[in-house]
Amino acid sequence: MSLLIRNGRVITASDDYVADVYCENGTITAIGRDLPADRFHADRTIDASGKYVIPGGIDVHTHLNMPFGGTTSADDFESGTIAAAFGGTTSIVDFAIQYRGQTMRHALEDWRKRADGKAVIDYGFHMIVTELEDAGLEEMDRMVRDEGVTSFKLFMAYPGVFMVDDATIFRALRRTGENGGLVCMHAENGGVIDELVKEALRKGETAPKYHALTRPPTAEGEATGRAIALSEMAGVPIYIVHLSAAHALEKVKQARDMGLPAYAETCPQYLFLSYDNYEEPGFDGAKYVMSPPLREKWHQEVLWKGLAKNDLQVISTDHCPFCMADQKILGKDDFSKIPNGAPGIETRLTLVHDGGVRHGRISMNRFVELCSTTPAKMFGLFPRKGTIAVGSDADIVVFDPDRKATLGVKTLHMKVDYNPYEGRTVHGSPSHVICNGEVIIDGDAFVGRKGAGRFLQRGPSQAPSGL
Repeated sequence: MSLLIRNGRVITASDDYVADVYCENGTITAIGRDLPADRFHADRTIDASGKYVIPGGIDVHTHLNMPFGGTTSADDFESGTIAAAFGGTTSIVDFAIQYRGQTMRHALEDWRKRADGKAVIDYGFHMIVTELEDAGLEEMDRMVRDEGVTSFKLFMAYPGVFMVDDATIFRALRRTGENGGLVCMHAENGGVIDELVKEALRKGETAPKYHALTRPPTAEGEATGRAIALSEMAGVPIYIVHLSAAHALEKVKQARDMGLPAYAETCPQYLFLSYDNYEEPGFDGAKYVMSPPLREKWHQEVLWKGLAKNDLQVISTDHCPFCMADQKILGKDDFSKIPNGAPGIETRLTLVHDGGVRHGRISMNRFVELCSTTPAKMFGLFPRKGTIAVGSDADIVVFDPDRKATLGVKTLHMKVDYNPYEGRTVHGSPSHVICNGEVIIDGDAFVGRKGAGRFLQRGPSQAPSGL
């Protein structure tokens, strides 16, 4: 299969130029102005005049087909990756969960079975670690060396489920210094939050908004600072996931100003939604129950500045959808029982382009860097993914900056009965999405294949070298 994309404005993290891009057998093989048709005969040609040609988005934080809170996230690896593709994402890194008493090998096999034969785009896995004895340390080595699972997520929240103590975190961090892995940290003070939740319930404070009020930004800031301190003692990099609050960003900024290899991601929900959403009438605030929770609106501009100044390096989604009708409703009389998570895998690029690029907060180069290039570098996929260059995978989005889209349940493809951005109109969306040289989104149609997505064995993080 060969594909020629003509006359597009090619934008990478560092470049911006008009050219043709020729792809053959899943790889970009030529880039240039007016590539001659007699030498570059293509099975299909796409005219990208007036449009951006950017590397496919890479979402390094998704939760597909994940059990949580007595239910399972609504998107599986088929529906979730189709939605991702519609949104311009061509690779994801999801999470395999090592439950207590279980090996990492078992967890990886379980999650690969969930994805194999279903995913329509390429996928990899982080490993969630819930216990780490000596045998687990050796398993971490094998994950990095043999399986291409080179990142490990640990939790400072959810006592009794995912939360581990500081000693376990320190052990994991030190091991990554030996095996080349990277620790991803959910940084909230779970013990304090647990006490605040118990106190709220004793007072009869059960509405969805109390999810946010019992997870204050200070609890995120404290945990972020502690996580960075542990990584400094271990002498290794650390990556803070789904950072939501100015308090946490200040800890990352301070560390980076000191020259420490501290990195962090944020998510669109923290850039476009706020605590005000929890005050929506009735039980509607449950739509926004996620952890960390939405913050007061003033945090948004602080996060945008962090993205512009590279204090934040990545925008991911933390896509973890639960339907209101039969899942979120489990917490109708107790906010602590509302499954944590919200849909977002399909709307990341359109939202960030509309609210970031069009409003002058970030450049197009920075847009590509945050949504594709740095995720690829951070998690061992660059330059195979994350750029448009000869030899890279032909994962490409033809992005029309003038194409309007209205976000909502009826217009999107995520398997959930609500959308946090219902009715919002955005300027800029993909007209074509190409994964491994195959067109999988053609206008408003999915033309890909179930099971076409490949498992990505990732290399070591390239984070320490200048991100």
